[in-house]
This record gives sequence, structure tokens and C-alpha cells, in this order.
Amino acid sequence: MRNGYEKLRARLVEEQLLPRGIHDPAVLAAMAAVPRHLFVEEALRPQAYGDFPLPIGEGQTISQPYIVALMTQLLELTKEDRVLEIGTGCGYQAAVLAAICRQVYTVERIKPLLARARRTFDRLQLFNILSKADDGTEGWAEHAPFDKIIVTAGGPSIPAPLTEQLADPGVLVMPVGDRDLQALTVLRKQAGEITSRIEERVRFVKLLGAHGWKTE
Repeated sequence: MRNGYEKLRARLVEEQLLPRGIHDPAVLAAMAAVPRHLFVEEALRPQAYGDFPLPIGEGQTISQPYIVALMTQLLELTKEDRVLEIGTGCGYQAAVLAAICRQVYTVERIKPLLARARRTFDRLQLFNILSKADDGTEGWAEHAPFDKIIVTAGGPSIPAPLTEQLADPGVLVMPVGDRDLQALTVLRKQAGEITSRIEERVRFVKLLGAHGWKTE
């Protein structure tokens, strides 16, 4: 069904992403190329290109394609960027990032999810993704600073270590709010100044950790 999946990705771009304001050519190309069906259970593959989230186990989800594309576009990626992702999940968002930028560093607290994501990365030969199991709210200081940071879970505020590990200039995208509803927040660091703006309302799984929610 290879060609069938390619057609589904093309239809996703044409019918769901372009009409909703996704215009970055690199993001559209990545969304058309990355095989989302390989990041979900086989039984869910027929639904992989619908514009809705899907369960991936461990109480987690793969975000709907539009949200993946939107958050990626908000990062304003370049080919030379080094990007930190907090919340690997099944690995789909990291794969989209890896199709655009130079290097992706991704952190996941749930080890079985990370192990599965790594197998998919290897299958797709995504050698520019480096991953580890840890508390993502602490960032990954060893490889900082990062040109861009993306957080794929909702927290009460942007973790201080992530702001510190963001390069200047740099952009961070994260859902911020309460446990049930968040606002997609874009933080920008420029010449020592930090500014932020809010995009649309979203609903993500909880960001757990020392600088996030303490419990489910």
C-alpha cells in the first residue's frame, strides 16, 4: 500500500494543512514525506492520516497532523538548526523535525515508548536524531544551547531549564495552561530579551517532571 499511503499524505497536505494556514514549504514537504502510519500500531494504520490524535499506549497520544505541522512551522526552522524536543512519544514529531533541520535531541520519560520510537528511527534511517530517557523538564544541558525547543506536552509554565538552554536568538514552542486546556505559546529569545505570544487553544497530555506537573 506504499503508493496508497503516499496519496493519503498528499491529500492530508492539500485538504487539511494548506487550507488551515500551514505554508512553510519545508514543513509541507516533511508532512508529505514522513510515513506517519509507521509510528502507530498496525491496527490503527488505516486511520494514520486522519487529522485527529491516536493512542500510542502508556496513556499517551500521537498529536493530530495539523498540530504537528503548526508547532513545527512556529519554530521557524532552518537546515542548520539544532532542536530539542521534550516528549518523544512514538517519535513522529521528531521525525518531522529531522526531515527539516540538522540535528534533533529528544527526551522521553516513558522508556517503552522511547524504545519503540528508536526502532522506528532505525527503520527509517533517521541518524540525525539523538534520544534519551529522562525528565524532559530538565532539558538536556549537555548539548545546550539549542536553536529551537519544542515541548509536546502541556505544563503550567515553561520550565526554567528550557528557557536557559535556548540559544539567543532562539524560539521555543510549548502548550501552557491547566491540566485540561492549554494555549500554544511561542517564546522568543532575542538579544537578551524574552518575549512570548499565544497561538491557538490546544489539549495535550500532561508534562510531568520536576518543572512540570508533579502527578497525573
